[in-house]
Amino acid sequence: MLTILKRINQLAKKEKEVGLTEIEKNEQTDLRKEYLQIFRGSIKSILLNATIYDPHGDDITPEKLKKEQAQIVQQ
Repeated sequence: MLTILKRINQLAKKEKEVGLTEIEKNEQTDLRKEYLQIFRGSIKSILLNATIYDPHGDDITPEKLKKEQAQIVQQ
């Protein structure tokens, strides 16, 4: 993931300084899509392993999240 982010930043810098070719623009778009997929996947993984408690210690995890967590346990 770090190599993707490094390349995205390189292309962004070049775009500001001198502009990008069509090939580089396509590469930049593809890399951004790939990065977002990885990022969203990690956030989803974190959320699926989380339980939310209020200040009184009561479980207030949303029902939708509980259902998705239960589906993972069943698999």
